[in-house]
Amino acid sequence: MTRASANPSFWAGRDVFVTGHTGFKGAWLSLWLQQMGANVTGFSLAPPTTPNLFEAAQVAHGMTSVLGDIRDYELLATALAKSRASIVFHLAAQSIVSEGYRLARETFATNLTGTVNLLDTIRECENIQAAVVITSDKCYAPSGSGTALIEADPLGGKDPYSASKSCAEIAVASWRHSFFVESDACRIATARAGNVIGGGDWSVHRLLPDIARAFIAKEALKLRMPNAIRPWQHVLDALGGYLQLAERLCAEDGGNFARAWNFGPAAADHLTAQQVAERCVKLWGESASIEFAGNNFQQETHSLRLDATQARQLLNWYPVWSADEALRHTLSWYRQWRDAPTDAHLINRMTLSQISEYSAGNVSPLH
Repeated sequence: MTRASANPSFWAGRDVFVTGHTGFKGAWLSLWLQQMGANVTGFSLAPPTTPNLFEAAQVAHGMTSVLGDIRDYELLATALAKSRASIVFHLAAQSIVSEGYRLARETFATNLTGTVNLLDTIRECENIQAAVVITSDKCYAPSGSGTALIEADPLGGKDPYSASKSCAEIAVASWRHSFFVESDACRIATARAGNVIGGGDWSVHRLLPDIARAFIAKEALKLRMPNAIRPWQHVLDALGGYLQLAERLCAEDGGNFARAWNFGPAAADHLTAQQVAERCVKLWGESASIEFAGNNFQQETHSLRLDATQARQLLNWYPVWSADEALRHTLSWYRQWRDAPTDAHLINRMTLSQISEYSAGNVSPLH
């Protein structure tokens, strides 16, 4: 693969509003937009973990950062209006499956009510052309068949997190058909990505952050669901899809793209957690190892596969990095962070360098 999915000339000088900019995906997206010359305003709670990419790479230095809760309608509406944005990316969420069990009501309040708040604030801003609402590949009803899911498959979710994302999808569809029907109305799409990986994620109960923490501490990785199959992809592949989708929503025929979209890896990159962990052991070296632990969570889908044929055929989007390339870049990032965790300039430069490599379709060796 030799081309990037985002068009820098489209984004240069454009006003963009990003919710959840202090999170893992939001920080990567904000840096990418900054690199392309966009004027970025972010709205989010404080970073959810310590350490975190947002602070480690000094993401706030190249944007307007507003700290606020997506559940606070008035604060959100004020920030969005002040940003004068023409494009919105909604990433603010409670994004951890296990936390959904512990904080079920808060998960629905953030993921559903927060999304509805944003949809209504967009209605009040005439200058917004397009919005991409990020939900999850877990918004689908569990089928048990193991087949790859397409956008037309039923929504559902047995656990609170998955159900909250399914509800957000329904809310977006409702607002789109009820309030954004005029030809000059904002075009709103939803994006469902696979399991994204990349440097700077320190979330709990996620495989790559668990791997990084264990290997950096020279401890064995405790693997709780070795046979779970997930659609693994680098965060830049997912974000590239979001960016390209937003570009198409702003085109003359953008209304045709105001729908749900899957962004997932090639079939060969739907791997078990054990396969991912074993590849990371080889890439990391330094006596890295794995231990198998029991699964303490109440319910989690065993096999989750995502079919992104629609995005490939209609957006001409495809993943640039294979799972192996994604793992190599991810572990390279964590290794460099381990060696200089407080060097914000280095971390910022390293992260932007990976964005540049991705945009050029280049592959670099593990450091």
